[in-house]
Order: sequence, then C-alpha cells, then structure tokens
Amino acid sequence: MDKKKIMSVFGTRPEAIKMAPLVRALEEDGRFTSLCCLTGQHREMLDCVMEIFRLHADYDLNIMEKNQTLSTITTKTLLGMEKVIAEAKPDLILVHGDTTTTFAGALSAFYQKVPVGHVEAGLRTFDKYSPYPEEMNRNLVGKIAQLHFAPTRANAENLRREQLMGEIFITGNTVIDAMKTTVASSFRFSDERINQLDPTRRLIVMTCHRRENYGEPMAAIMRAVRRIALDNPDLIVIYPVHLSPVVQKAAHEGLDGLDNVLLIDPIDVEQMHNLMARSYLVLTDSGGLQEEAPALGKPVLVMRRETERPEAIHAGTAKLVGVDEQAIVDAVEKLLNDQNAYSQMAHAVNPYGDGNACSRIVRAIAWSFGMEPERPQDFIV
Repeated sequence: MDKKKIMSVFGTRPEAIKMAPLVRALEEDGRFTSLCCLTGQHREMLDCVMEIFRLHADYDLNIMEKNQTLSTITTKTLLGMEKVIAEAKPDLILVHGDTTTTFAGALSAFYQKVPVGHVEAGLRTFDKYSPYPEEMNRNLVGKIAQLHFAPTRANAENLRREQLMGEIFITGNTVIDAMKTTVASSFRFSDERINQLDPTRRLIVMTCHRRENYGEPMAAIMRAVRRIALDNPDLIVIYPVHLSPVVQKAAHEGLDGLDNVLLIDPIDVEQMHNLMARSYLVLTDSGGLQEEAPALGKPVLVMRRETERPEAIHAGTAKLVGVDEQAIVDAVEKLLNDQNAYSQMAHAVNPYGDGNACSRIVRAIAWSFGMEPERPQDFIV
C-alpha cells in the first residue's frame, strides 16, 4: 500500500505546541508521508515552537499582517490553502482546536473534498460568543471533519449529542505528549532574573489576555493580583504579558511598582512549561494552561466566567473563580493558607492524558485507511 500523505495545518503557538508531537509521530511512522503547512498567523511565537520541536515547514503561507482581522486571516488562509492542496494532494488534512486558522484550513479542505481530522475536538461552552471566536470555530470544524480526536470522554459525548458525521476517538490531549520534550529539571531561563529567584519563595505563574476579559474584568483581575502580592510579600508573581496593547496597558497600570511582581515579555512554550513546573499554583484565563498545569501537579485557578474544559474542574485539578476581584483573592488565599485544600488539587488525577495521545491518533488514522486490523482503544480516566 502506498504511503498516505497527511498534512498538518496550523498557524498559532497553541496549535503548534499541540500539533508538534503529532507531526513527529507521523514522521516516524513508515506508513505515512507527514507534511507541515504553516499559515503564520502568529509568526514569532510559531517559529519558536518549530525550532524547539525541530520541525520544518513544507509550506508556509506567511499570512500575518499588522492589524489583521478575523476576516483577513480567514480569506488569506483559504486562498493560500487552495494552492497548497492542489500541489500537495494530501489524503488527509489535520487541524487543531479552535483558531481561525483551524476553521479556514478545514473549510479549504472541504471545498477541495479532502478529508479532515480534528485534533482536540469536542470542547464546548455552548455560548457562541464566549470564547469568541473559538466556540463557533470548533463547532464549524466539527461539521466538516470526518475524524474527531476528542481529548476526553466528555468531549466525545458532546460530539455524539450533536450527531456529527465521522468517527470519534478518545485519545487524551497531545499537549501532555509535548511536555515530555519541553520540561527538564536543569532548564535555564533566558531571563536571568528568573534563574536567580529564591527557590524557597512560593511562585505564582499568571496569564491574562482573553478578549472577553478586556475592560473591567481585566482591571478587576489586576486589582486582585495587586492585593495578593501586597498581602503576601513572600510570594513571587511572574506574569508574561501578552503583546496586545489592551493587555499591556491593563497589566502595567495595575501591577507596576510591586517588588514581588515580575512583568516579563511573552515566553516560548519551553520556558512556560518549565516556569509552571517550578510554580506553586497557576492563575490564568488561558485554555491550554488548564490542561498543562495539572500534568505538572499544579493547581489552576481559572479567571473566566465559563470554561470549555470542565473535566479539570470535575477532577479537582482546576477551579473556576470568575473575574470578581474578591473571589480571586479568596481562592488564592485559600490555596496559600490551607494545605489540605492545596494538596487535594495538586494530587488530583489529571483528566487530560497519559502522554500517549499521538500514538492513539496515528493508529486511528491508520485504521481509517485500512492499515490497522483493530480500532485503537479509547483513553478513559
């Protein structure tokens, strides 16, 4: 049987982190030719991930431009992918998660009748505008995909309720596989201030950047963190600040001038994973960190009104604290002062995988092409 061409399409750092180990797994399987197409939606951060995982791009659309909009990202990806698909003639296109690149890549494949595999399928908040535009992106990709790779049983149940066409596989999350490559006890940070921190001081790693938190919610988050830092001078808070002007303004207005809050430039995935590995807890409005931190045994407090990752909440590895200033302060203080509460979260079972998601996905793809005698077993916690 001829090798099947599998093309992985991604354009942002979160996509790249979770697709990189899968691209490598496909490269190492002799039944496939693994092709990598970058859209370049987030150029600098994307290139860094490619370097860490030693990947190269077979195709690069390089669509990034100043002041890009969702419409320009979608249009440029559609036009670029049309040419790539015509030249490469892939047998399957893989997209990841919920970005605009993901949706446009899947739509382009559909227009040219190429099957789509959706990695990290089935996440839902059931609110089309929160998170925006991610919730509708992943819903629309679900309508297109023929292979759905759901991280958890709950994700798979969402897909089944929607009666989507295609095959659904429960695989775990590929980000757990990625962390085998990125986390090391001897890791040195590019910012020497982090290397010189007193290891006996408890460290909170913070991220805050989501569009739905712009305005008063973000201001409330900054006020909460300021109070926590002032009330606990023994703590260190490290916050890699997103490049968005809105986020930059909120972060510096709210947190400048505090000796135990370190506002740093955005960092690559390798540095973030190792920073979380050395932390006491993680305070975030991000999606991916809700999966990554539990794999490191770190409690996660989620500063959002809802989450498409309820498994972490149900498992006890994460807590949804919202965007109310007092609620955030109370949740952090409880974990700082109640060792039993901290231990329960830190030692809860991670619901997102065992580091073998990529091998399950590869076997599922092979099975779909008649290369495997049996369907791969689902990952179930």
